Amino acid sequence: MTRFTAAVFDWAGTTVDFGSFAPMGVFVEAFAQFGITATIAQARGPMGAPKWDHIRTMLDMPDLARQWQDRYGRAPSDADVDEVYKVFFPMNEKVAADHATLVPGCAEAIAQLREMGLKIGSTTGYTRSIMNHVLPVAATQGYTPDTLVCSDDLPEGRPGPLGMYQCMIDLVAYPPETILKVDDTAPGIKEGVAAGCVTVGVALSGNAVGKTPEELAALTEAQIEPLRAHATAILKDAGADHVIDTVADLPALVRRLCHV
Repeated sequence: MTRFTAAVFDWAGTTVDFGSFAPMGVFVEAFAQFGITATIAQARGPMGAPKWDHIRTMLDMPDLARQWQDRYGRAPSDADVDEVYKVFFPMNEKVAADHATLVPGCAEAIAQLREMGLKIGSTTGYTRSIMNHVLPVAATQGYTPDTLVCSDDLPEGRPGPLGMYQCMIDLVAYPPETILKVDDTAPGIKEGVAAGCVTVGVALSGNAVGKTPEELAALTEAQIEPLRAHATAILKDAGADHVIDTVADLPALVRRLCHV
């Protein structure tokens, strides 16, 4: 029925946590404990990367680097990243499960893909210990992927391809061009590009828009369109072959691609 063997999904902003809210407040709070004022916009910037790398990228932002220099008399080092991460990690571990509600239509979309014969994989910027809290919450809502690769499972994370390679092994799915990588962030799309997969960005449920379903429902289509365009530009710039609004739209895209 399909030219695809598997679909590999991101988590926050793609299959769960519509708007990708779980880590945002935690990043801000963790930096505040070091006397650094970070904004939600700054916290959203590196989303999709492993969380240590995310903190490193934030501390390299001119505003945050200046604040750190002013407070501690030196530029932030990797050792400082370690210290912020130690504060961030347990807070994020607790909050991730609270934001693990499936994106509307996700369970139904996965079921349709399975009916088409696709295997279901997943990668994430979260660590294994965080996902141990998220997985059972997702399972109670009907979503259990065939495999999961976390940011600390392999020596290198996104935007490199190793997570996707591990999924291919776990799923016994190949060649790469028969695998869909579905993600709401640039690092996650680049992960799929690096592995040679077909990449699908999700715009409206993701980090770049950062709104709840209720907030989006209150907007007119004219108000939504620039948000969609902004997210689409980020995903396309990262190499996305296709962009859809949410994961609920993926089965229709797969059907269309199979008849091209």
